[in-house]
Amino acid sequence: MSLAEQIESGKVYVEYGHSDPRDRVYAETLTKLRMRAKDAAFEYNRTLPSKYRKKEKILRGFLGGLGSNPFLEAPVHFSYGSNTYIGNNFYSNFNLTVVDDSKVYIGDDVMCAPNVTIATAGHPLCAEFRRQGAQFSLAVKIGNGVWLGANVVVLPGVTIGDGAVIGAGSIVTKDVPANVLAFGVPCRVVRQITDDDRNWIRKGVPMNDDWKN
Repeated sequence: MSLAEQIESGKVYVEYGHSDPRDRVYAETLTKLRMRAKDAAFEYNRTLPSKYRKKEKILRGFLGGLGSNPFLEAPVHFSYGSNTYIGNNFYSNFNLTVVDDSKVYIGDDVMCAPNVTIATAGHPLCAEFRRQGAQFSLAVKIGNGVWLGANVVVLPGVTIGDGAVIGAGSIVTKDVPANVLAFGVPCRVVRQITDDDRNWIRKGVPMNDDWKN
C-alpha cells in the first residue's frame, strides 16, 4: 500500500524514510504543503485586522475551500490548510488550531470560541511506534450551525451533527448527533435543543424581545 493510500485509509503510516520513489515524491509534496500553510498562516496573523480583504485573499490561497463571509480572528494555525473546507458565514475567535493531516469539513454558519482545536491526526499508544514516527489520520466533519465553545478539542474521526452546541472545555472523542447540547471530558450528550430554547438566553435568564435590529 502506498503512503497516500495509507493516509487516506486511516491506517498507521510514517511520512519519511520511504524507499519507493512514488512515496518519496509524495512525502516531499506533503512537506511543501505544510511549509506553505505555515508561511500563509504567519502572513495572515501579522496582517493588520483592518486589511480584511487581504486577509481573506490569504486564506483563499491555501485553504482547500472557503465559503462567503468568513471571519477568523488571528492567530490561526493549520497543518496543511489544503485539507480544510469551510462553508459560508464561518466565524472563529482567537487561536483556532486545525491539525488537518486528513480532511476537515466545516459546514455553514459555524462558530468557534477562543482556543478551539480540531485534530485529525493521532499516534499509537505504543511508544516504540511513536519513536519511529508512526501516526494515523481520520477526517473530521462539523455540520451546519454548530457552535464550539472555548477550549473545545475535536479528536480524529469525529462527526458533529447540524445545530449541535459543544460546551466549553469539552474533548469530543466520538460522534455527536444533530441539535443537542453536549459537553464534558469526554464530551457527552446532555439534552436535545428544542423550540423552548428560543425563550432563554441561558438557564434561568429569559430572552429579551428587543435583541433584533
